[in-house]
Amino acid sequence: MTKPLKSPTVTNPSVLTPVHPAIETYMRGLLEPTDHPVLLEMEALAQKNNFPIVGRLAGVFLETMAKMINAQRVFEFGSGYGYSAYWFAKAVGENGQVICSEADFLNQQKAEGYLSAAGLWDRIDFRTEMAQAAFADTTGLFDICYNDVDKGDYPEVWMLAKDRVRPGGLYIADNVLWRGRVAVEQYSDVFTGWTEAIREHNRLIFNDPDFDAFINPTRDGLIVARRKMG
Repeated sequence: MTKPLKSPTVTNPSVLTPVHPAIETYMRGLLEPTDHPVLLEMEALAQKNNFPIVGRLAGVFLETMAKMINAQRVFEFGSGYGYSAYWFAKAVGENGQVICSEADFLNQQKAEGYLSAAGLWDRIDFRTEMAQAAFADTTGLFDICYNDVDKGDYPEVWMLAKDRVRPGGLYIADNVLWRGRVAVEQYSDVFTGWTEAIREHNRLIFNDPDFDAFINPTRDGLIVARRKMG
């Protein structure tokens, strides 16, 4: 087994921006212009309130991943006001379904307004409760399970979701590089234990023999794990 590289001692993880901002600007410039007023409004609200959304590049990535496997059924652990659901709902088509979970009723109301205006609300099953409880109320397999809850819960969500991803389906999680904290020995955590929880989450996935996994370093890192076919 290859010996893991020793992480350097870095006290300021902000220097570990995985993808240079100029590269991300270039990548965004390659995208087909998407000036849907609903999308722009959702992005403006996130900027105004400092609300964490995946952003345009990651959103297009989620949509592309979903289309690549012809996803029809998606579960979101943590949906906010529906920004990531916007991209998944576009991908699953008129006959698909995205089950959202969000504990804040006000975010549910915002999501309904935005996604209705975008013509996507009929593809959404929005459940206003904690993500793990909402997931427990579902049955069957999913094409994609997407994780964006509180980071301390990441290992728990992985363990809940992995056996509910269909063969050939995907488990995707946001923020798995956590502004570089996962790669350094010294860091200032947002909440105690969150960085170690993300590290454990990532280790569990990469060590699971039933999944192939990689990390897309765009923005704050998205892990994609594909359940093997057999």
